[in-house]
Amino acid sequence: MAQFTMVAYYILGGPYSLQMGSNVRMDLFYGTWSLRKKAWFDLLTVLFLIFYLGVLLYGAISSTAYSLGYWGTEPFSFFAGLLTGAEEIGRMERSSTAWRPYMWPIKALMIVGMFLMLLQCLSELFKDILRVKGEAI
Repeated sequence: MAQFTMVAYYILGGPYSLQMGSNVRMDLFYGTWSLRKKAWFDLLTVLFLIFYLGVLLYGAISSTAYSLGYWGTEPFSFFAGLLTGAEEIGRMERSSTAWRPYMWPIKALMIVGMFLMLLQCLSELFKDILRVKGEAI
């Protein structure tokens, strides 16, 4: 139970931390740069982060489909089939611990957390574009 709580805290805390600007940065070089140079660097790195989060989101969706008993290779069609009634939930994955909780709730929370982080990164991307243009935010 404590592991599930910590995963939820970590996954949902990441987007909030990024939104509040309370994430930790290594300011060895970054701290002495101008605002425009920082914006260019942030713009470049947030693009890499968006790609990485897209891969993580696809993996979370695939893993959640697996935990709901889907053994195929198209997790999006599985969830679409669940909505239309064409698919059914199979044998659900359970943890290997003694109390054997279902795994789908925490995996669904991973999808929510990755999606929120992706939205916040898109917000940061647009802010960086405005900073590069020289507009105040």
